Amino acid sequence: MAATIRRDCPGTAVLLLSQYIETDSVLDLLRDGADHLGYLLKDRVSDIDDFVAALRRVACGGSAIDPDLVTRLVGRPHRGHRPLDELSPREREVLRLMAEGRSNRAIGAAMFLGERTVEAHVRSIFVKLGLQSEPDDHRRVLAVLTYLRAES
Repeated sequence: MAATIRRDCPGTAVLLLSQYIETDSVLDLLRDGADHLGYLLKDRVSDIDDFVAALRRVACGGSAIDPDLVTRLVGRPHRGHRPLDELSPREREVLRLMAEGRSNRAIGAAMFLGERTVEAHVRSIFVKLGLQSEPDDHRRVLAVLTYLRAES
């Protein structure tokens, strides 16, 4: 159903609440970008403030991906050299938090870093992943997609 909504009504915000982590389904949904997309586990939606924040983030064009899903994707087996191999552990952590839909400010708070330091890490991630600034591309989304694909 979510795939149909994203295909037939592009730009419509979709927030999925799931009982289980379905990595293949979410990767299919992320194929066209993470804008206006959320995927949360039902049992983790106990804090109404966190849920409302995720809902607002998705409605405003951002994303909200459950940390357990990100962890599952990161833990999947992989082969050969991956684009993420060039990233430092701290850059990987920044990218993991980006994949959860966190803003630079929220990443900084989670990692006890200043917002400018997070911005520097994000720029470095873009360079290391070869993501050039293009008017039709959103580098942050492309970085997250690279992260999720590399871990699948």
